[in-house]
Amino acid sequence: MKEALLYEKLENKLVHCFLCSHHCKIEDQKFGFCGVRQNIEGRLFTHVYGKVIARHIDPIEKKPLYHFLPGSTSFSIATIGCNFRCGFCQNWQLSQSTIRDGDFPGDEFTPQQVVDAALKNNCKSISYTYTEPTIFFEYALDAAKLAKAKGLFNNFVTNGYMTKRALEMIKPYLDAANVDLKFFKEESYKKTCAASLEPVLNSIKLMRDLDIWVEITTLVVPGENDSEEELKSIAKFISAVDNNIPWHISRFYPNYKFTDHEPTKETVLKRAQEIGYEAGLNYIYVGNVYSWGNDTHCHNCKKLLIKREGFSVLENNITQNKCAFCNAVIPGIFS
Repeated sequence: MKEALLYEKLENKLVHCFLCSHHCKIEDQKFGFCGVRQNIEGRLFTHVYGKVIARHIDPIEKKPLYHFLPGSTSFSIATIGCNFRCGFCQNWQLSQSTIRDGDFPGDEFTPQQVVDAALKNNCKSISYTYTEPTIFFEYALDAAKLAKAKGLFNNFVTNGYMTKRALEMIKPYLDAANVDLKFFKEESYKKTCAASLEPVLNSIKLMRDLDIWVEITTLVVPGENDSEEELKSIAKFISAVDNNIPWHISRFYPNYKFTDHEPTKETVLKRAQEIGYEAGLNYIYVGNVYSWGNDTHCHNCKKLLIKREGFSVLENNITQNKCAFCNAVIPGIFS
């Protein structure tokens, strides 16, 4: 175990965790909402520091991050645990496991080993992904510091529920983030995720203010968030923050507690894409659909910049962050 960051001691051995926006107040011997941070004698400890449940070499496009080192590979790590309870979670076997419930915590893998593995495998970045990286914040922070010193980039794939204090602490080492914006209704966040909307919106805005490159993913779930009204609200919000933020519209497939839902119709995804462009967004991508929606076109001259097939980059016409055809600056981190 390692003593946690971002908490304060209260009276009667109570602790207040302000790592994420649940702001748990935890009694002695009890766990926070995440199930991996525990109050022991009035001190808060994380049980998942250096305990990796998954590690892989992934294309960066799998995160998905399309304007962040395209065509490169990223060393991806995760521990168990999450601060959401999404019924449609794609990695629920990992994210919904907890120390509190006696689940397997993972294998020992130090921050230095993470960086060494990334370098050995010629990865350009480290991705803190699969589950919620906020939950293994101390581990991610230490690995990110070492990575940055070795010239590696760092990115989070996150639900965006971390606090301002957490984001400001990791900002010097965090280059990019893909944030899930799951709904635009408070009641939906509460019902499906056991969370709230506003902290996610605040994190997205703060990331841009802190100059962290941001891309946003919305898993479009039939009957849950696929109405034109909700999709328009999401698109308008993103555009108001920065219309160069890429929006990934992802196709839902039945999983976990949502096996009674149908897969998202492609017509719905195409309409969502139209809604994004109508809201003024420059870059919209469609995920979990193989044959279309993955290429990058210049927002200025509309010519093909990056041709993708699945997670592979087949053609790249961006040179020094500029369109090879019209010389327009393409937003993102490309080298």
